[in-house]
Amino acid sequence: MIEVQATFLEGVTLIIPRVFEDPRGFFMETFNARDYREVGLADGFVQDNHSHSVRGVLRGLHYQYPTWQSKLIRVVSGEVFDVAVDIRRNSPTYARWIGVRLSADNKQQLYIPPGFAHGFCVTSDTADVLYKCTALYAPEEDCCVLWNDPDIGVEWPIDNPLISERDQQGVPLSAINIDLESGHGKR
Repeated sequence: MIEVQATFLEGVTLIIPRVFEDPRGFFMETFNARDYREVGLADGFVQDNHSHSVRGVLRGLHYQYPTWQSKLIRVVSGEVFDVAVDIRRNSPTYARWIGVRLSADNKQQLYIPPGFAHGFCVTSDTADVLYKCTALYAPEEDCCVLWNDPDIGVEWPIDNPLISERDQQGVPLSAINIDLESGHGKR
């Protein structure tokens, strides 16, 4: 069984797996559909992704629309500062964000449901981030919120991040109008 900690962003959940350690190392289940279903988290994952990055890389803030993806994020080497931003205009926590440190050492996971943008920055020499998605990647639906949008105010723990050209051209949150209930809006 997994331990879950709700956050102030409805649906964004920190997951603390059971880890069995001994002098040989450790064992843990990284995903069990039954356990995730029992705590109310999506289990229809259809794609796994692996991102390797060096210190200072910032990726995000990404989302896919209108075919939303729930994501289950974990770090298998190094450490990242992982961020979820509520982009649902009709939400009481619209434009608010949460940041958590995910690392190979703490083995925690972050579950991000539809309606949120996601990003992370690498705070160790390198990091390997694995994440499961509930929808296949659709390049034509790939969207990006500006990583340093002052209306969001994410407090990234790095100076001078390394950012892709695509992410540098993200749009401000004010230019996005998504009605999560109907699935209509502009991205």
